[in-house]
Amino acid sequence: MSEAAQPRPPARRGRPGYDQATVLRRAIELFNAKGYDATSMGDLAKDLGLTKSAIYHHVPSKEALLSAALDEALDGLSAAIDTAVTGRGASAYDRLRTALEQSVLILTEHLPAVTLLLRVRGNSELELAALKRRRLLSDKLAALVQAAVDEGALRDDISPVVISRLLFGTVNSLVEWYDPDGPVDASELARSVAGMVFVGLVKH
Repeated sequence: MSEAAQPRPPARRGRPGYDQATVLRRAIELFNAKGYDATSMGDLAKDLGLTKSAIYHHVPSKEALLSAALDEALDGLSAAIDTAVTGRGASAYDRLRTALEQSVLILTEHLPAVTLLLRVRGNSELELAALKRRRLLSDKLAALVQAAVDEGALRDDISPVVISRLLFGTVNSLVEWYDPDGPVDASELARSVAGMVFVGLVKH
């Protein structure tokens, strides 16, 4: 029998090597594409090239993946807002502007996870907890806005709550169109958003 006619050895079988970060990335992509409720662990296993039973060697449940994704989005935003609120040696206005720019940078760095966070509607205890964390961040930002108003840096004819919602709304809208691989890098985007927003808020 010629070498060309030799039968090929059977393909090796077994689970592909995935770390938890990779599994989470793929899960977030599926949740965003199909919707969290419509995505099963079987769908994720198929996407990864695993059997349905093998996926549980990587993650304990679909809920655990959602929890990790929401924490990824919220932890960075929480750190940015908390740093701005508790910061010393800078004006409230400067801290507020820095918080906005940092929020943009966090969104661009964790765009899929933030996209998923913004689609949460409170359909479970886990989602309700995430919404509660979002409201807390909005409240902290509103307090920082009030401090900037009190020091005379921002106009006082707009409610701080309204301003904080507008700031978060502007940042959140970026998930609808921003392309990390596009012509605008994250730092330029953060500066542009802050520059545009504060033109209308600064007290003249």
